[in-house]
Amino acid sequence: MEADPRWRAVMLDHIERADPTRFAALMAAPPHSRAPLATLYVYNIEISRAPWASKEPMIAEMRLQWWRDAVEDTARGTIRGHEIMQPLADLITAHDLPLEVLDRMAGARRWDIYKDAFENQTAMDAYLDDTGGALMWLSGKTLGSTDEGALRDFGWAAGLATYLQAVPELAQRGRIPLLDGRDAGIAALAQRGLDRLQSARNQGILRNAHPALLAGWQAKPLLQMAVAEPGRVGEGALQLSEFSRRGRLLWQAFTHRW
Repeated sequence: MEADPRWRAVMLDHIERADPTRFAALMAAPPHSRAPLATLYVYNIEISRAPWASKEPMIAEMRLQWWRDAVEDTARGTIRGHEIMQPLADLITAHDLPLEVLDRMAGARRWDIYKDAFENQTAMDAYLDDTGGALMWLSGKTLGSTDEGALRDFGWAAGLATYLQAVPELAQRGRIPLLDGRDAGIAALAQRGLDRLQSARNQGILRNAHPALLAGWQAKPLLQMAVAEPGRVGEGALQLSEFSRRGRLLWQAFTHRW
């Protein structure tokens, strides 16, 4: 899919402001892969910020439902009035993207609206799969991959790493982000993320999907850091140095190793 150059510039600007990590990954990806990935990333930005658009849960629910309805409408050839919807509809058609996966990505964000903790670990796992896992799977699919299980595992782990970085902000906003906030609980959760990364490697992901994997370039070192120093999570110090960040992204982009 070739996005209009003007719209491509708008998408990239939107991603750079709202999701600088994925923007950096996008700039390191081959040019041919950027338009489909950018379209999915903008959709992800819109649904992820919808729950925070209002302190009133009903309004937030309505905003999130708008996106779910907009995705459903594409099956009937109806394109709702948002600039991302036509590129997304084109992407759905071109790559036979499953609407139920896009819908579950939005539906999972209902948890962000309310202040209740996850019901149990199964619920948290499902949240990570329907957000990070689904986005990585769809990203790989638009690039021609059929490695759903491996891509979901990789996306789950990358999503967990990002989620752990967001723990202090979530707590500040009145959420209960972790089922077990003790150091041992955080370390065990991060280790599960590393296990999912290893599972992805064991299954294998074809090289055509590697541009999508760039979005998770920080996952392994961040999860390793959380295992070794779980206190960093609550302190908001789960961060790589700028040198490490840039170096790892370049290493992954040039070597295709992950």
